[in-house]
Amino acid sequence: MSEESAPTPARAVPGEGIPDGRGRSGLDRVGRDLTGNPDVRILDVEVTSDGWHVLRRTTLEYRDRHGNWGRQTRETYDRGNGATILLYRTDTRTVLLTRQFRFPAYVNGHPDGVLIEAAAGLLDGDAPEDAIARETHEELGVAVRAPRYLFDLYMSPGSVTERVHFFAAEYAPEDETGAGGGVADEGEEIERVELGFDDAYAAIADGRIRDGKTVILLQWAALNLFGAAH
Repeated sequence: MSEESAPTPARAVPGEGIPDGRGRSGLDRVGRDLTGNPDVRILDVEVTSDGWHVLRRTTLEYRDRHGNWGRQTRETYDRGNGATILLYRTDTRTVLLTRQFRFPAYVNGHPDGVLIEAAAGLLDGDAPEDAIARETHEELGVAVRAPRYLFDLYMSPGSVTERVHFFAAEYAPEDETGAGGGVADEGEEIERVELGFDDAYAAIADGRIRDGKTVILLQWAALNLFGAAH
């Protein structure tokens, strides 16, 4: 085997050549086989953290519009993909949301870190429809009926790989299965919040709702379900 074709030797790095704290290895293989963009050549992938999710540093070559190749380094945070849903009632013109503490928001300038959000969660290997049904039951205590797929979006494509699948569904009192509140063993403490749609929509402008996925879903509802109060 020639030197040029020899495989890169495994490094004794958690998540690469040896298991990380979650027993995973080979995490540095992700992205090496991408061929969809002829202007990108992946040169190396390194795992740079041994945490719950995966932080990678990728070295690549990129060909610009003038045909010149240049070397770049990009860090990506891989936390898996997720799903979110807006539950609503047309008869009462209300939406069902959550309220919970978010430390990343708190440490980055939010007054108390408590955000009003649409129910959401990671897929954890499930299909998006199954994942959002699970999260709706856990967080809101509602058995979601026929969630309507809307679209999927990259929420922070400059550094985070996550793609979020967006859904909406109407619910009724008979769909309630419990109090919700999240999974206590996972440290979740989630409050159900039912708001009139006009109040929820106004909360975007006055700063009470500052979560991106929730703003997107409320904007969708204004265009497709309720219209916005003027």
